[in-house]
Amino acid sequence: MQPPHTDPIVAIATAPGRGAVGIVRVSGPHLQTVVEALCGRALKPREATLLPFLDASGQAIDEGLALYFPAPHSFTGEDVLELQAHGGTVVLQLLLARCLEAGHALGLRLAQPGEFTQRAFLNNKMDLAQAEAVADLIDASTETAARSAVRSLSGAFSQEIHVLLSALTELRMLIEATLDFPEEEIDILRQADVQGRLTRLQQSLAAIARNARQGALLREGIKVVIAGQPNAGKSSLLNALAGAELAIVSAIAGTTRDKIAQTIQIEGVPLHVIDTAGLRDSSDEIEQMGVARAWGEIDTADVVLFLHDLTRSQPDAGGAQTPYQRDDADIAQSLAQRLPPSVPVIDVWNKRDAVLADHAFATGDKQVFLSARTGDGIDELRRMLLALAGWNAVPEGVYMARERHVQALQRVAHHVGEALSQVAVPAPLLDLVAEELRLAQNALGEITGAFGADDLLGVIFSRFCIGK
Repeated sequence: MQPPHTDPIVAIATAPGRGAVGIVRVSGPHLQTVVEALCGRALKPREATLLPFLDASGQAIDEGLALYFPAPHSFTGEDVLELQAHGGTVVLQLLLARCLEAGHALGLRLAQPGEFTQRAFLNNKMDLAQAEAVADLIDASTETAARSAVRSLSGAFSQEIHVLLSALTELRMLIEATLDFPEEEIDILRQADVQGRLTRLQQSLAAIARNARQGALLREGIKVVIAGQPNAGKSSLLNALAGAELAIVSAIAGTTRDKIAQTIQIEGVPLHVIDTAGLRDSSDEIEQMGVARAWGEIDTADVVLFLHDLTRSQPDAGGAQTPYQRDDADIAQSLAQRLPPSVPVIDVWNKRDAVLADHAFATGDKQVFLSARTGDGIDELRRMLLALAGWNAVPEGVYMARERHVQALQRVAHHVGEALSQVAVPAPLLDLVAEELRLAQNALGEITGAFGADDLLGVIFSRFCIGK
């Protein structure tokens, strides 16, 4: 259940810990009494004032800048008071307690996670996609992701959604009006070029969906799991991809007992790379647990790098498979059985610097020959990872999006396609066309919050930090 949205709220709006500046933010109606209690006097709107922050006895808690933003010209659309104090934990807690004390008669309470931004959404200061972009900007792990989040926050994504919504609304109104005049419906459909409009809408939707998928990739990244037998060079590959010595590299088999995770970026796209324990049968109980965890990570991967040791991948003198090759074949079979077709497996042939030729070991269309030790072939692997993830290097035109946006756009595309198929038949059933357009409109409205339910809003804003 969502908290009431009329209560004044307060929170510390800066990260926990010590810092040069800490901010306490208050939002709600009629905050003049809180302003005067903390600052000793009224404040000029939208002007920073240096003054002492007062406790109940009139003694200074701290000295800092106070800013007052009367409604509706504030982030939340309500009266907002910001106290910029020194960033000590005790000082901020004292200010927070003093605000609660001064605002007790008003019903001032501690804010829930994301409640300031939620109020900005509810007071029409931003739509839902822009509100989500606030959290995405805070969480951005790359420069490209941050720039894309700013584009969404400024309304680039929302503007394109509103254009689609406007076109859908116009078509829906036309179809539903036509239902009142059944004897003229075919002529009206032709005169209004409904089929052409739907086709153009479908094309615009496809372009927006492509950008949204790129934005979702920037936000979520991809999970890349390195798998293979012991001593194939998995830890070395993680270090080579990350450009740092993150994992212990040893000639002793079974050195990696548990997963080692590191987030890196390639062209601004986050890659969550996980080095796992070597896959083999073992009597060591600890190593067995590591292997089980490795398979658990593989099961949830977006891409699997199946690492092979080129120096051990040559058949014996009689041309028969070696035990190492048979074990690799068993792992490949297990990967094929466990992973869905949508999860690509890249055969990575390591220790290229120690063999004379690559072609003798080729097995599939997704493979890279490299040396984790020298770095030869690492760039090729990076390019392949981006290609498999579906990334196109157009960061300036990409806005931040989420998986729910992508799914909503997929539903819109389905309903628009169904409407187009119905309009194209000789005797279209306009009731069905109107219903498909209604469903498409609702799905599209979920992105900006036009048709969002309270439980959806609760999930989204609960993931924000306190004070935002």
